[in-house]
Amino acid sequence: MGLFDGLIGNASEVKTGDAQKEFGNLLIEGEQIEKAYKLIRDLFLFTNKRLILIDKQGLSGKKVEYHSIPYSNITHFAVETAGTFDLDAELKIWISGMNEPLSKTFNKSLNIYDVHAVLANYILKK
Repeated sequence: MGLFDGLIGNASEVKTGDAQKEFGNLLIEGEQIEKAYKLIRDLFLFTNKRLILIDKQGLSGKKVEYHSIPYSNITHFAVETAGTFDLDAELKIWISGMNEPLSKTFNKSLNIYDVHAVLANYILKK
């Protein structure tokens, strides 16, 4: 991820092997990280079971909050592709019980269709 992308809040993809090593202690038996994205210090992990949001807090980032969202709690989602003048792609996820969607911005180099495919695969399998 480039420094500029991080400063303006764009997410970029992280190698799944690296994420699996670093966050393997959060996973249950048989759970694998399918896609991982970093947004400055925060991460979100798409596993074969759930979506995990990792929120590093404070100046040092030592305090960490982990949100686990089962795919069954995601009511719907939307992707917005990058355009000619709008260089960012956006992902919005609506979670049951929440009025506002969870929204994440991706840099143009990331294939937002890959993110869409991961969500569609797990949400629509029901």
